[in-house]
Amino acid sequence: MRKTHYMTFQNFFHKPSSKSSTKPRPFTAYSFVPFSPFAMLDPTILTLGGIVLGIAIIERILERWGVIDLVDQFSKVMRFVLPVTFYGALFYFFATFMF
Repeated sequence: MRKTHYMTFQNFFHKPSSKSSTKPRPFTAYSFVPFSPFAMLDPTILTLGGIVLGIAIIERILERWGVIDLVDQFSKVMRFVLPVTFYGALFYFFATFMF
């Protein structure tokens, strides 16, 4: 037969328990970080995007003004800058927010 042990409210809260109720055991934990679109609001990514967008807007304004030589120079630079910026920002995003 099992004997029931009664404990008063005061003894329960003020007296430390003699034995642990849970036994710690080792376990393997895996973590998964879901993609969040709000992570793109990082100041570095916004700055890079703003610079590229600003250069594109300046290129369009210069094209309207008729300064074709300068627009041609901008387009040559942008052919190199856009892919480098895109892949750099993508690498930065995955290196910062996924690991």
